[in-house]
Amino acid sequence: MDTNLTDEGYRRTRFAPDANRETLWATLCGSYFQRLIRPEFHVLELGAGYANFINNVRCRTRTAVDLWPGLPEHVQRGVTAHVGSVTDLAFLPETSVDFVFASNLFEHLTQEQFADVLAQLRTKGKPGATLNILQPNYRRAYREYFDDYTHVTVYSDVSLRDFLEAHGWRVIECVPGFLPFSLKSGLPVWPWLIRLYLQLPWKPLAKQMFVRAQLD
Repeated sequence: MDTNLTDEGYRRTRFAPDANRETLWATLCGSYFQRLIRPEFHVLELGAGYANFINNVRCRTRTAVDLWPGLPEHVQRGVTAHVGSVTDLAFLPETSVDFVFASNLFEHLTQEQFADVLAQLRTKGKPGATLNILQPNYRRAYREYFDDYTHVTVYSDVSLRDFLEAHGWRVIECVPGFLPFSLKSGLPVWPWLIRLYLQLPWKPLAKQMFVRAQLD
């Protein structure tokens, strides 16, 4: 998370600690995302929040970025926590990152901020680096999209794909319906059910999209 999501009031109402979140991410990483990450990779998570994703992937170098001052308290040993905005990646060496992950982040940024992040990642990423985005698909989640008062920008699977390609990223995978909208969607958070859900050809209540883009 980023921008105004350092507000503790927001964390109480929309992003409170939840043991189910760790169960969800541990299962997602083990059953899906880890296959995209090689042991020698440098993985960067933008808007890491409680660090549930970055803590559960295995690779040589792991870096988490978030404005929230509480981030360092949540990262595991071996994960570098950087407290700061995702729009300022100057602390990263050039051409040092293989895999970038952002979950439920870019809908909280303006398009100008998002474009700035993409431009910086083009210099921080190695040739062939990927940007992996998980976030609400407005086409499927228009009813609840603005229930989160910090959402400022609308993206569908079509507009997000076009935005990335307009800013020099080649989209290599786009899944319009990947996961339910949130932990509040009503589905049980059981590892076996999550693994089954990921294998379904049609996923009920899938209102979050997953988009992968690559540097040429």
